[in-house]
Amino acid sequence: MTEIALLTAANLVSDAPDRRADAHLFDIQLDILRHGFAPHGLTLTPVRWVDPIDWTRFGAVLVNSAWDYQDRHEDFLTTLDRIAALGVPVFNDPATVRWNIRKTYLREFEARGVPVIPTLWPETPTHDDIVHAMSAFGVDDVVLKRQVGGGARAQVRYTRSNLPAPGPVMDRPGMIQPFIASIATEGEYSFLFVDGAFSHALVKRAKSGDYRIQEAYGGTSQAIAPALQDLASAHAVLSALNEPPLYARVDMVRGQGDKLLLMELEVIEPFLFPGDGPHIGEMLGAALKKRL
Repeated sequence: MTEIALLTAANLVSDAPDRRADAHLFDIQLDILRHGFAPHGLTLTPVRWVDPIDWTRFGAVLVNSAWDYQDRHEDFLTTLDRIAALGVPVFNDPATVRWNIRKTYLREFEARGVPVIPTLWPETPTHDDIVHAMSAFGVDDVVLKRQVGGGARAQVRYTRSNLPAPGPVMDRPGMIQPFIASIATEGEYSFLFVDGAFSHALVKRAKSGDYRIQEAYGGTSQAIAPALQDLASAHAVLSALNEPPLYARVDMVRGQGDKLLLMELEVIEPFLFPGDGPHIGEMLGAALKKRL
């Protein structure tokens, strides 16, 4: 059997005193991945990425569950580079993670013809940037996000009636997008892929009165059989890459003209929603074994 290290957040491991409220999702995913890996001669060991580890004992490192990298992303990237320098395969590879960690990668997709949500990229977002974005997009409703971040953390929705006070509104590089109304009505779509092959899809919906679709804010998800044109839109995102990553989640929302817009390509630590597609564990195990 080949032992694979699964990088995890410090507060995901079973004995963490401050274990995350959503750690049950990690438990579900770990169980399904382990069952899918076993027929391919692979075992999976959760390892906190911040711990001093002899990485050479592992046949490969899977980045997928490092859910706490956002506030220490440079340390995180350094750790991945150090593992790779030891000759241990890392998936997804450090170069892909470094590219994906800052959401400015969306500009590259736009340049390649992939429909994305219009975005402005202030390095130190201010009140004036919010007002400018509303004028530039021709809307009265925008969302400010971190360029490096996830889970809607520190995300703020502004309208003309709740503009921030003059001055800075975020202490790090940000991104401002028009609020896409369909996310609060139709929901956000996620398409899961392994080595470029489609696994399953779902729609994530916010609770009434909110727009954030994460479970932490009361959001729910439902497995779907996607429309062929929607699945083609998701495939087009991966086709814009030079080669498919080992695992990927394509998150999209409905824009005008019934067209799906790319919200994010998650290739660092996406939750795989394995309960909606339990075969993804076997798919990932087979694809990883092939790459090794």
